[in-house]
Parts: sequence; C-alpha cells; structure tokens
Amino acid sequence: MLLPPFLTLTFLLLFFNASVAAIYSTTTCSNIVSLRYRSDRISVTDFGGVGDGRTLNTKAFRAAVYRIQHLRRRGGTVLYVPPGVYLTESFNLTSHMTLYLAAGAVIKATQELGNWPLIAPLPSYGRGRELPGGRYMSFIHGDGLSDVVITGENGTIDGQGDVWWNMWRQRTLQFTRPNLVEFVNSQDIIISNVIFKNSPFWNIHPVYCSNVVVRYVTILAPRDSPNTDGIDPENCISSFIGAKLFKGSIEITIADSTSAIMLYSSSNVCIEDSYISTGDDLVAVKSGWDEYGIAYGRPSYGITIRRLTGSSPFAGIAIGSETSGGVENVLAEHINLFNMGVGIHIKTNSGRGGLIKNITVAHVYVENARQGIKIAGDVGGHPDEKFNPNALPVVKGITIKNVWGVRVNQAGLIHGLRNSPFTDVCLSNINFHGMRGPRSPSWKCSDVFGFAHQVSPWPCSQLSSQEPGSCAI
Repeated sequence: MLLPPFLTLTFLLLFFNASVAAIYSTTTCSNIVSLRYRSDRISVTDFGGVGDGRTLNTKAFRAAVYRIQHLRRRGGTVLYVPPGVYLTESFNLTSHMTLYLAAGAVIKATQELGNWPLIAPLPSYGRGRELPGGRYMSFIHGDGLSDVVITGENGTIDGQGDVWWNMWRQRTLQFTRPNLVEFVNSQDIIISNVIFKNSPFWNIHPVYCSNVVVRYVTILAPRDSPNTDGIDPENCISSFIGAKLFKGSIEITIADSTSAIMLYSSSNVCIEDSYISTGDDLVAVKSGWDEYGIAYGRPSYGITIRRLTGSSPFAGIAIGSETSGGVENVLAEHINLFNMGVGIHIKTNSGRGGLIKNITVAHVYVENARQGIKIAGDVGGHPDEKFNPNALPVVKGITIKNVWGVRVNQAGLIHGLRNSPFTDVCLSNINFHGMRGPRSPSWKCSDVFGFAHQVSPWPCSQLSSQEPGSCAI
C-alpha cells in the first residue's frame, strides 16, 4: 500500500532527523529538562471527545485539563489523544501534564472564530504584534506552568490557518493572530515528536520561559503563508540567571569565552533535530519590541539550535528583529537550508536598543538563497510613535564559521549603524559558490569592524584579514 505523499515526506523527514541525531548522539542539550514518568493516564474520549473531524471537542479538552489540574495525581497525568481528527477551539494546558498524540491523531483548530479568546498583549510588546490592543490566545496555551510535555507518535496539531491568513491579506483582522502553541512565564517544557502545521501566526512561541526543549518536531506551512515563523524563543533565560538578574540587580559579569561554553552545554532553550518548512523565519530569537522591550528588560540568553533542516522565503537562523531586551550567548550549528531568502539573518533597528552579543553560527549548508548572510541595523517597524530613535542597539561578538553555500545570489550584506557600528564580527571558513545571472557585489558592508579568514568570495574591506587570535576558528 502506497502512502500519501505528505505522509511519505513526513516519515522520510523523521527518519532523517533520527539518523542525524544518532550520528551526533553525544552532542545534545535536551537533558536540561528531565522527562518524567506519569502513571496516571486519561483519554480525551473519557470526557466525550469524538475524533470524527466534525464534532467540536472544546468541552472534552477543557474538562480533561480541569481534571488534571484539580486532582493533582502524584507525578502528573498523561492526556492521551487516540487516532482521529479532534476539532476544537483553543484551550489551556496545566502543570504536570503530558499531552500525548497517538499516531494518526490530529488536534484541529476550528475555523469558527466567534468564541476565540482575547488576552492581554505581552508587556515586552505593549500591544499586539500586528495591531494595537490585545491579541488572540494561542490555539494551545500555557501561562505560569511547569513540567509540561507535548509529545506522542508524530500526531498532528493543525491550526487551519488559512482563514486567518486571508483576513490578514484582506486587512480585516481586528486583533493580532494567535500562535499555534505558546507558553508564557513557564519552565521545564518539552515539545517533541509532533507535527505542527498551518499555524495562524507563529508556530511555537516560548516567552518569559526557562528550560525549554523542542526536539524531533516537524513544522509545516505553505511558503506564502504570512508570518508563520517556526520556533520563536523570546525573553528566555535560565532560572539561575533570572534570579540574579531580577533580584535587585541588572548587571551580570560573565567571562566571554569559558562562560559561553558553559552556557551552551547547559542551555536553557534547546532546539534540536527538527524539520521546518514555513512562510517565515525557521527559528527567530527575539526579546521584546522597542520601548516596551527596553522597559521590560529581560534578555534571551543561552539558546542552542542544532541539527535543523528547512526551507523558507525568509531566514533560516534569525536573531530579531525584536531584540530590545537583548540577545546573548546563542549557538546554532549543523544547519541545512534549502530554497531560502537569507541563510543567516541578524536584524535590528534604531529605536530597538538592546545588546546582541556572543552569537555563534557554525557548520551551515545553504542551497539556493537570495543572500547567504545578512547582519543589518535597519530592519523592522515600530509599535507606535513613542519609540526613542536614539535607543541604538549594540551588536558585537558575532562569529559565523564553516558555511558552504551553492546557488547563492549574494554572499553577504553587513550594515551597522553610523553611531553604533557592529564590532567583533568574525567570518571564517565560508564559501559561497554557483552564483548565476547579473551579479551585484558579492558583499556590501558599512559601519562594521571585524575579521575574516578563508572567506570566498572575499568580503568587504571593513573586515580586515585575520590577525593571530583575532578570529575564532
């Protein structure tokens, strides 16, 4: 029996992810959260759930979560979703639970939007990301939770986002679209072995969280679907660092080199072994928007992205553009990108403020892209007229190494800010090949200082040839 093309692709991707993970099995950050055994197990069908694709199962999901929340079984409870298509409105999760999707299980968002809950904007945004005011709650939501797992046998969470995309295109949205899955102010979160598809907006959004693992996931959306970012960790720091940051002091002194290695090996956000094909950035690390993000003052810190494969008309690995709380100590490695807008994109703007520091991207393959590398200080709009144009971002300590690209139209663009040049930008062992058609200059640079070593085509003059010890190899 032949499998449908979608399932065939899915199985191939999962096999690929598992094979790559086996090759690099000694290198993982997923142990930052322990997967706990839960002896208590219930099924959504115990609460009247019907997987016929037509029955609305909102009451069943909410009743099951209510039971987990209030009975508080020792070790937590598994909420099992058997094979079938379970149509539902949005619902909240609770602490100490596992949402487990069997093979063939689909949790599908309703396209009847009249009862979709509104929630307050994130304080680091001051308003909805798309429109002033509140925002629609994510399809599957968690706020103030701990010890939550979303996993299974590669079942599917389907946001049925086309109705939302059409409202965006027609400019009939009243509030900002919902994410597919969002955790707010939560810790010890695992998301694994699930297919996410057709999100109305961003797919997976952990914000103000610590200790988050996203592994062995497949995220799919049409190439023309607007703003369907794959995974957007935001304002996430470890519990230990958070205690130091917010206990009356906002200054942390960390030795750049050895501390970076320590944070990478004990990263508090771990994204590994996944396939993402969407209409926007595959992974975008964010930390708040202009004056609201500056006032909230919480960075994204210690994030590891490893063994990711994907395709997008926008960026593969992105920092920003909302970086007002700062982004520090990010490691992305073993990344394979196909049919991209930009391979690696670090983006910010005047008015953002924030420190972007100690970003390392390594071992990247890019095939068929508009640009290989872009680091720019003129990207992204503003929430309102209250932003301070003199709040300039600081970008320093950017290392990009061991990158191989074919059919890349332009190798790179690095545009710093005149009053805040980008510094300590290090490029090493980078090769872009197979550029075709009318060529623009291979590199365009301004207001940047740094070093280059074994880069082809050779980058701009602002990146001097390597001095001993000046560029990490």
